[in-house]
Amino acid sequence: MKNVFLLFSLLVLACSTSLAQFTDDQILNLQTEDKRFLNWGYYLGFNQYDFQFEYKNDIGRDVLVDKSFGFNVGLIGELRINEFLDARFEPGLLYTARTLGFPGFTDEADALREVRSTYIRFPLLLKASTKRFGNWKPFIIGGVYTSMNLGSKEDSLDDNSSGEFRMKKNVYGYELGFGIDFYTEYFKFTPSIRGVFALSDELVPDDDPNSPWTGNINAMRTRGIFINFTFE
Repeated sequence: MKNVFLLFSLLVLACSTSLAQFTDDQILNLQTEDKRFLNWGYYLGFNQYDFQFEYKNDIGRDVLVDKSFGFNVGLIGELRINEFLDARFEPGLLYTARTLGFPGFTDEADALREVRSTYIRFPLLLKASTKRFGNWKPFIIGGVYTSMNLGSKEDSLDDNSSGEFRMKKNVYGYELGFGIDFYTEYFKFTPSIRGVFALSDELVPDDDPNSPWTGNINAMRTRGIFINFTFE
């Protein structure tokens, strides 16, 4: 939860300069921006990914996840449905890294597994906006995604007994978030915060069903937080 507040604080800080320009007697920028049927843009941002584990038996010792910050970039295609609803396609590239700590080992080389993942993501989202207030407009956004993990090692013949942690290549899930559109003189700038939740099990179990690494794991799913900065 600390990371959520940290990321949100950074979002507010990034918006503070833009907020300063919005006064009661402001000039409306980009007045026809939201009336186009099709709209295009791109986004940059960063993320923090975690894992959620489901266990076969509760032995009181969970797999620990050491998270780090990654980055994401992508493109935006937006289709206007009406004044308040837009359908969005946001294909992008995401990089993240996590270190897993497995219980029951005394040797660090056996206990730790570094998981570096590069995802190509294909989210299909619905954006619901409020009425525009001057040069800003809040919104919520949500939808589903499918992604391909280029660092999955799903086809590797080695497993954790050889130091190789394997994940499935294809992942699907959903994301939810909120943000604010800011209309500057030349473009629309949008910071947003997203929660991402995988629905599919991403773990490729070890060949040994009694593996000390994966034997007690029933499912492993990604969850994460994005902060995106969009330019349209």
